Amino acid sequence: MTISPQVTTIGLGYIGLPTSALIAANKIAVFGVDVNPEVVETINKGKIHIVEPDLEEVVYKAVQDNYFKAGTAAVAADTYLIVVPTPFKGNHEPDISYVEAATKGIIPLLKKGDLYIIESTSPVGTTEKMQELIFRERPELEGEIFLAYCPERVLPGNVMYELVHNDRVIGGVDEVSTQKAVAFYQQFVKGALHPTNARTAEMCKLTENSSRDVQIAFANELSLICDKAGINVWELITLANKHPRVNILQPGCGVGGHCIAVDPYFITSDFPMESQIIGKAREINNYKSFWCAEQIKKAKHEFQLKKGRTPAIALMGLAFKPNIDDLRESPAKYIVQKVLQEAQDEAYYIVEPNIQAHQVFKLTTYQEAIAKADIIAFLVAHKEFSGLEIPSGKIVLDFCGITAK
Repeated sequence: MTISPQVTTIGLGYIGLPTSALIAANKIAVFGVDVNPEVVETINKGKIHIVEPDLEEVVYKAVQDNYFKAGTAAVAADTYLIVVPTPFKGNHEPDISYVEAATKGIIPLLKKGDLYIIESTSPVGTTEKMQELIFRERPELEGEIFLAYCPERVLPGNVMYELVHNDRVIGGVDEVSTQKAVAFYQQFVKGALHPTNARTAEMCKLTENSSRDVQIAFANELSLICDKAGINVWELITLANKHPRVNILQPGCGVGGHCIAVDPYFITSDFPMESQIIGKAREINNYKSFWCAEQIKKAKHEFQLKKGRTPAIALMGLAFKPNIDDLRESPAKYIVQKVLQEAQDEAYYIVEPNIQAHQVFKLTTYQEAIAKADIIAFLVAHKEFSGLEIPSGKIVLDFCGITAK
C-alpha cells in the first residue's frame, strides 16, 4: 500500500532522520530526501546510518508500515521541513547555501496552503530571505503559503526522547504562519510550544548555544589559570559550586559539535562590534584545543629527555562529546590531527570506542592503548574510560576530568 506523503523532509542527518521517524511514527506519511544514495538505500531497508539510541526501531517500524520512505529528490507534500547543514565558510561566515538549494528544490512543488519550515540553524533573517526567494520565482504563492522557523534543541544520545518532550520555539513570518506551524508540531511534540516571530526564533537558537559557549569558555579559561597556579581545577570547581548561586560548568579540551562550536559565529559575523564576549569565548575555546595539543607535545619532549627514548602515546577519544559517534567540529579530533602532524618516530594509539573505523586514523582498543602507552591523554570522557586502572609509571594528561570522577 502506497501512502501519499503529507511531509517532505529535506536532509536525513542527525536531526532530519530522527524528526522524520518521529513524525512517521505518529502515522503521518513522510518522504525523506538526502543527496547520498547510500543513506537513502539504508533507510529504505529500515536501517540507520548514524548512532542514536532507539532510533533504528522507530525507523524500521515506520518503513515497514509504509509511513516513511526516502529518496534523492523531493516529492510534493503539504508540509516541507528543511533540515540541512548550515556550516560556515571563509572567515567564519555562515553558509546558508544548503538551505537555499533545498528551498529551490521544492519551489516547483509548492501549492496554495502549504507549510514551509526551516529547522536548520540559521542566521537572523534567513527565513525571510527564503520567503523572498520563493515569491520571486512563484509570485502567485504570495499570501497563499505559510513559512516559519523552528530550531531543534536536542542532546545527541537522547534525541528521540527530547524531540517529543522538549519545548519548542516557533516563529512564523506572520501570525497565521506561526499558528499553522504550531498546529503542525502539536501532532507529535508533548513539550510546550512557544510562538514568536521568525527573527526571534532564529536568534533564540543562536543565543542558547552562544550562552553555553560563553559558560564553557569561563571553565576552560579557569583551567588554564589553575594549571599555571598549580591548582586542581576539578576540585576548585566542585568547591566553588557549593555556593548556592554558582554553577560553573566543567572544562574540557575545547568545544565541538555542529551547534555550540558553530552557532556563535552566526552572531559575530552579522554583529561583530556588539558581540565582544561571544567572540572572545570562541577564541578561548579554540585556544584550549591548541593548548591541549601543546601539552601533549610538551609531555613527549620531557619524556624523551628523561628516559632517552621516544614514548608511546595514547589519545583517548575523537568524538566531540562523551558517548556518541559524532566527530563534527570535534576538538579531540583537532588535537589528534595537530599532534600527528608533528609526529616523529613515536607510536600513537588512537581510541574511539563509539566508531568501528576511521578513514584517516587507525583505531585501537582502549585496553591495548592503556597497556602499551607511556603517555595517556584523555580527550573525551567516554564511559569506557571511567574507572580504568592505570598502571603505575604512566604519565596521565586528563583534559576532560575523567580521572577526577
